[in-house]
This record gives sequence, structure tokens and C-alpha cells, in this order.
Amino acid sequence: MTELTEEIRRRLTFAIISHPDAGKTTITEKILLFGGAIHIAGAVKSGKNTRAAVSDFMAMEQERGISISSSVMGFEYGNRKINLLDTPGHADFSEDTYRGLSAVDSALMVIDSVKGVEERTRKLCEICRMRATPIITFINKLDREGKEPMEVLDEVERELATQVRPLTWPIGQGRAFKGVFNLLENNVYLFHAGEVSRPQDVVALEGSHDPRLDSLVGERLAGKLRDDLELLRGVYPPFSVEEYLAGLVSPVFFGSALNNFGVRELLDAMVSFAPWPTPKEADERTVQPDEEKFTGFIFKIHANMNPKHRDRVAFLRICSGKFERNKTYFHVRAGKPFRTANPTAFMSQDREIIDEAWPGDIIGLHDTGTFKIGDTLTEGETVNFKGIPSFSPQIFRVIVNADPLKEKQFHKGLNQLAEEGVVQIFSKPHQANVRVLGVVGQLQLEVLQYRLQHEYGASLTYRPLDYSMAHWFNSADPKLMAELIDNNTKRILVDIRGNYAFLSDSEWSFERAKSNNPAIHFYSTSEMKDRI
Repeated sequence: MTELTEEIRRRLTFAIISHPDAGKTTITEKILLFGGAIHIAGAVKSGKNTRAAVSDFMAMEQERGISISSSVMGFEYGNRKINLLDTPGHADFSEDTYRGLSAVDSALMVIDSVKGVEERTRKLCEICRMRATPIITFINKLDREGKEPMEVLDEVERELATQVRPLTWPIGQGRAFKGVFNLLENNVYLFHAGEVSRPQDVVALEGSHDPRLDSLVGERLAGKLRDDLELLRGVYPPFSVEEYLAGLVSPVFFGSALNNFGVRELLDAMVSFAPWPTPKEADERTVQPDEEKFTGFIFKIHANMNPKHRDRVAFLRICSGKFERNKTYFHVRAGKPFRTANPTAFMSQDREIIDEAWPGDIIGLHDTGTFKIGDTLTEGETVNFKGIPSFSPQIFRVIVNADPLKEKQFHKGLNQLAEEGVVQIFSKPHQANVRVLGVVGQLQLEVLQYRLQHEYGASLTYRPLDYSMAHWFNSADPKLMAELIDNNTKRILVDIRGNYAFLSDSEWSFERAKSNNPAIHFYSTSEMKDRI
């Protein structure tokens, strides 16, 4: 086995996805705790807890208790190098999540046992199914009174169109929650509410009929557990790793992330059978991870990760070959060589310089404005990876600089945050000084104001723009393009890549424009792959 193959098979790169408040950031903390990356778990800041979550490093995230930006954390566990992406659960930041899913090989889906399957979970699961991304499911908050576990499993299969295979099972629920039974190991994990360190109470059994089970959890719960396990074996076929890797079934674990219930078994299982780096689709061909030559793509850019240094970092997913520090690579879009002296590995906002990295790894490149989201680095080949588009905004505002004395900071902040993908910022073809903001959700408007003020010292106000959708467009005939632009000056925008977009205030007005311009091709994403 070559060094490249060995390193590939050690890698585990996955994203955590969920509806807001399902416990996603909390389970991230606990995975880091069990992985030895941290020694005491933080909780998302609330009125009762002033310790902020490790993964939510932006001040605004800590204040609101939500994840606004994807964060990357790397650590070693069970002889595997784990790269974990904690993605935003809030719908207003869905683009960041979708781009994060393009950079991983599997996903961990967190579901609230009290609320069951929710809207964001459906959408994110659909994105994973489209890419055949394997999903492991964690049913969270079993320490609260909620839906019956069997009911939640039925809901997952019905609502998410995926088959499930429970690998652990809760013993009790709510106040009676005693822990979980591991079907793979025949172990009982007993935990205590309020733990912030690693639990130690693990008891190996000779199957579920071991009489020690009664003394550990009580006769009533032991009896119910045995009945449940008998029912599970009759309803669900045995778990197949091959079916999981093909994205056909989802193994399910139960627990309470806040109280450490069930997390260790979850992490052990992921290390045991979650996939190593998978092939990635490009426009030109499919790139295999074990190819000798290096390829990788930029899926995220973050300015001011360290406010003290005002730096800008491009997140690179390595798809094939070996990445080496100080080696010169080919920047495909720019058509120029690129060399980095200080590539870094991540632990949320903490970084360390590395000399090499392998397929599956996510590294940070110091960026002075060289990169845009979707850019590719190779050893000379022209490869453009798929699945990293911008999506059509639904809210539009004209951006007004509220402090003319901070004009330089204002434009620098807007340009950097637009390239970062926080928001989409457009210009007007015949009004160079007019900037238009396009976002998916209202919260993004607040994020832009907050970050512009706190990271660049600039301020802005918004003027309304009464449009509700944008479609990118092009044509093989330059004259027709020019006519459409000249005849619809109020409706035409230009994105940061120089692509034209057409604004509409309703589906009806868009359909009318499309029928009046049959030689113009309209698209719902900036990739311009799928015509409408």
C-alpha cells in the first residue's frame, strides 16, 4: 500500500447538519471532547451559561447562540484523521451549508427527539441524497419528554425518504432516561445529567438478556428494552456497511449530546465505517482521490478570522494527490501559478502551519484577494469542480454608505464579504457607484451590518428594492444581450464575477421576460448549468 493510499484511508471528512436548535453545535463540542481535542465541553452561550461554543468563534454567533458560518475542526481519533465541518442550521445561511456539503464525504444528521423531523432537515437531507452522500443519524435530547423512539424512526423514513438501521437504543426517556444499549457491542452506557467531561460508566453484557441489565436500569426498563429490541430485529434488516456507503440506509444512534449520552458510540461507529475520501465530479471528468497529481477547490473564504491580524483565509478541500508547502500550483481560473508559504490546519479559529496535506483534508490558504469561491488549484491540469454555485437571492436592498469619511473601509468590507459568500453584492451596469445587496434571508442583512461595523469600522443603511427573484442570463448573440440590458436598466445587475442577472418582482413577470427573449438563456444559479 502506497503512502498516498494509507493517508487517504485514514481520513474522515464529514459535516454536521440539522434544523436550528436540534443540538448540532452541542454535539460538535461533545465529539471534540470524546476525540480528545478539548478537555471540557462548552455550551452555546445563553442566559444561564457564559461559556461560548468552540466552533462558534464569531462574536455575533456567541451573542445569538446560532451558527452563522461553517467552521472547520481537525483532530485525530481511533487512528483516523477527522475533519469536521459544523455548518449553519439557519435557513438564512443555507448557501454556506450547501457549499460545505460539497467539501465532505459523509454527513451526521442531528434530529430533535421532541420535535422530530423539521423543515431544514428535509432540505439538507435532500441535498445529501442528490449527491449520494452517506448519512449517519443522531436522535438527540432523549433526556427530555418527547416522541417515542419508534415513532421518530418511522417519521425519518417517511419524511426523509431514507431507510434507517438503529445501532443503539435508548433505555427510558425523559426523566427516566438511563442511557443507551449498543446493539453492535452488547454494552450499556450509563450516564449522568450535567456531565461536561468523559463519562466512565460502561458495562459489557452477554446480550440483552444478561440479568445484570435488571440491576443496572431496573426491571421495568430492562423488560421494555428487551421487547423493543425484539421488535427492532423483526422490523429492520441487519445493518450493511455497503448500503450505508452507497447512501441507501442511515444508521441511527440515540442520546443526549448536552449530557454526553450516546456520543462516544456514535464517534466510534463513524471511525469504524464512515467513508474515506470519495471521487469528486468536475466539468471535465471525475477526479479520483488516489491520483498522484494534486487537485483541490476553494469552497469557503473567511475574512478576519483573527480580528487582531485582519487576515483572510481561503478554505481548500484536497481532492487528489499530496499538497506540499512551498510548492507552486496552477490557479485554473486565473491561469497563473500560485505558491503558499504558510498553509494551515484548523481547530475552529485556531490554526497551525502544516508541511503537507492529503485527500479529504481541509486546509487554509492565506489569501490577499487571489481566490473566489469555486476556484481550483492543480498541478497544471484544467479542472473545474461542480456543486459550488451561488443561488438566486430573494431579498434585495440598495446599499448606502452611512459614513462618507469611511468610503475606503466601506468598499473594502463589501468586496471582501461578497467574495467570502456571506452575501451577494451586485453592481449596476451604468451606475458604477450603486451597490445592490442580494440575500436569502433577513438575518443576513443584520450580519452584513454587524460585520462591516465590527471588522472594518464602516456603517451602512439600506434602501428597499421591490424585487423578489434574480436569474442569471447569457446568450450566444452579443447584440441580443446588449438589447436586453439597455431595455431593462432598472432590472439588470452584475455580480462579482461579471455575470449578468435579471430582476423580477413575480414569477409572472419573469415568465413574460423569458417569453419575450427566446434567444436569452436564464439560470437559477451562478454556475449557469441548468436552464430555466
